[in-house]
Amino acid sequence: MKKLERRSSFSQCDRSAFMNLPFSVKSLSPSSYIIREQDITKNCCFLISGFAFRSKIVGNGGRQILSVNIPGELLDLQHAFLGIADHSIQMLSDGDVAFVAAEAVHEIAVAHPAIGRAMWLETLAEGSISREWIANIGRRDARSRVAHLLCEIALRLHSAGLITGNRYELPMTQEQIGDATGLTPVHVNRTLHKLHSDGLITRDKRSVTIENWKALSGVADFNAGYLHLDDAERFALALGQGRSCA
Repeated sequence: MKKLERRSSFSQCDRSAFMNLPFSVKSLSPSSYIIREQDITKNCCFLISGFAFRSKIVGNGGRQILSVNIPGELLDLQHAFLGIADHSIQMLSDGDVAFVAAEAVHEIAVAHPAIGRAMWLETLAEGSISREWIANIGRRDARSRVAHLLCEIALRLHSAGLITGNRYELPMTQEQIGDATGLTPVHVNRTLHKLHSDGLITRDKRSVTIENWKALSGVADFNAGYLHLDDAERFALALGQGRSCA
């Protein structure tokens, strides 16, 4: 609810209605499908813990990761209203997912305009992120693509209160980073090593430490405005000045 409430001002009645939505929770392992493309959608899903990703498989079997989702995010608000999944959603890591009946989501959006507005704004922000991902894959070089992904995840995790200082967990393999940036795993490996050797990041297994935000965001051609997060610029400024943002 916290993320939605940042998009719109909720009354106590709105909060109570949201918290009383009927839901069930499932614990899922990495690669587990939350929903598959072309499924009839009867639920809206909320990521309680862990990381997830959206993807599409093209005709030759290649996978394109369309976005990475972090704890606290709605995973498929559009599916609750469109009725048929136009992409798949899977877990990146172990985590818990709450499933809310699509009909209940429809009803609360109409009965509580502030919640409906928050859902609308959240969907618009997701569209903004999708446009940036298209530009990233289509017009930036490999080094910029990977750097941009690392910058984005850092700011989104900070906004959700899930980052410690300049270090965060990113449970993505090099193959998955490649599927998100249109690169081969070998190219991703070389790019990460270059970012490390240039002193921009340190990567240890599934953790990333941003060593030089100013340089990394410069390489990434990164502008946080597309995320539509009120505190993104403050976090970016603090990182650029070498301060901890925990």
